[in-house]
Amino acid sequence: MSENVRGVETAESRATAGGPAFAESPAPVELSRVRQLWHLLEPLHAVLYYAPEVFEEAAALGYDTEERWPSYFPLRAAPLGLVGGEQVASAFYSFSPRMVAEHMDSAWSIASPDAVLKARLRGMDRAYRAIFGDRVDSPELAEAAALARRAAEAANTAGRPLAAANAELAWPTEPHLQLWQAATILREHRGDGHLAALLVAGLDPVESLVSFAAIGAASVQRFESRGWSPEEWTAARERLVARGVIDDRGTATRAGRDLRQEVERRTDQLAAAPWQFLGRTDTDRLADLLGEFWVAVLGSGLLPSESTLGIGKV
Repeated sequence: MSENVRGVETAESRATAGGPAFAESPAPVELSRVRQLWHLLEPLHAVLYYAPEVFEEAAALGYDTEERWPSYFPLRAAPLGLVGGEQVASAFYSFSPRMVAEHMDSAWSIASPDAVLKARLRGMDRAYRAIFGDRVDSPELAEAAALARRAAEAANTAGRPLAAANAELAWPTEPHLQLWQAATILREHRGDGHLAALLVAGLDPVESLVSFAAIGAASVQRFESRGWSPEEWTAARERLVARGVIDDRGTATRAGRDLRQEVERRTDQLAAAPWQFLGRTDTDRLADLLGEFWVAVLGSGLLPSESTLGIGKV
């Protein structure tokens, strides 16, 4: 006879009580929806690194904003606190440690992490108001923010340093900033999981870029922005050729395509828990609500047409 543990119904206990032997569980959120939510939320987060309003706030702190990277690294790393280049390179993974050190060695002498956190919220407040206009105060945005926040607060951040650091920050009061904060937590939660999937696949930082370029996720030139030298890129390419992941032309083999598909599948699986917590109905509702704001961000022209993340390609 099976034991009916307190708080847990067994099939036998349900049948004894006159109920069905197997109760229906809520329909799970499909992995294709998990990936779609990433596609919808990533641009809402990424405005941080391209909006002129954020650049102005960073410049006011003393950062060079003539190009993207001097402010990118402190803006993204600020939730981690007074960390150095080695920790940032580890957390960001795909950037050359030399490139990270170039921008992080002096980052906190220019402004403290706390000052950067305040500046990025000021910048995102101004950026979202410029992009969304009157819709920034709409009930639809407020509803989307509430749903996204519920998902973000359900994210398990164990072993996910960037997600954990952002999740520990206080929530802003304005709904549009809550939406941005939730999008940030959820994208870093997915990103941290993606790095775990890359490690399981045996792809080091530069190999992860070479193999991604090999399936056409973005051009080699786009991936070169991560700071690896031609010699390092060539060495990684040779290692992947030896493994049968890419061919001599730098194009993914069937095995290489399968490997990258498995990385993305594992990433979706590792990113699914917040959406399973939210449930299919509310996840579907959030996807519907996000559509107009996603369109507004893309329509702003702020984001590059090609991304190293492979959105739209994977």
